[in-house]
Amino acid sequence: MNLPLIIVNFKAFEQGTGANAVKLAKIHQRVVEETGANIAIAVNSLDLAAVCNSVKIPVFAQHLDYVDYGSHTGHFVAEHVKEVGAFGTLLNHAEYPLEGETIKRAVQRARAAGLFTVVCANTPERAREVAKYDVDMVAVEPPELIGGAVSVSKANPEIIEQAVALVGSGRLLVGAGIKTADDVRIALSLGASGVLLASGVVKSDDPYSVLLDLVSGLK
Repeated sequence: MNLPLIIVNFKAFEQGTGANAVKLAKIHQRVVEETGANIAIAVNSLDLAAVCNSVKIPVFAQHLDYVDYGSHTGHFVAEHVKEVGAFGTLLNHAEYPLEGETIKRAVQRARAAGLFTVVCANTPERAREVAKYDVDMVAVEPPELIGGAVSVSKANPEIIEQAVALVGSGRLLVGAGIKTADDVRIALSLGASGVLLASGVVKSDDPYSVLLDLVSGLK
C-alpha cells in the first residue's frame, strides 16, 4: 500500500450503498486517475463484489470474521472476501467494535488470505495494543469526534502525536471529523501516514470536489 493514503469508508449511508456505491467508487477512481493520489475505499459486504468489479483502486471490506469456510451462518470468510476482489479489510471500527482476541484471530485469517489489514482504535494507547497483532496499519479515531464538525487534527492534535509515538511511523492513519485538505495536511505534519474518513465525502453533494480538495492536502 502506497503512502500517504486516504481511505473513505462508505459505511451504510444511502449515498454509498447499492448502485450508489458503484457510482461513488467510480468518482474515487476518477480522482486517482487525474491526480495520482493514493485513495482506497471501504464498502459493505453486499456491495463488495460489484464495487471491486467496477474500479481498480484498492477496495476494503468493512469487516470480516475469523472463521474458515464451513457452518458459519452470517459470517464473512477472509478467503471469500479476497476472492471477490477485495484488497483488504477494515476491522474494529467504533461502530463495529471487537474484543482483543477476536481482532487478533481476524487479522491472522486476513493475512493468511492475503488481505491488507487496517484496525481501528479509539485512543493512542489502544492503538499500541492492536498494533501488536501484526496489523498492517492502525487507524486512531476518537469516537466523540466521528461525524462531527471539527476534525481530530484541529480539536486534539495531541492524539495524533501520541499515537505516532506509540505505534511508529508508516503505520498510522487518523480519522474523526476529517473533511478538508487542511485536516489532512495537519495530520501528516504530525506524523500520520494518512486519514480515514466517511461522511465528509460520502454525504457531500459534490464528492468529486471534496476529494480533489482532500488529496491536495497529501502534497
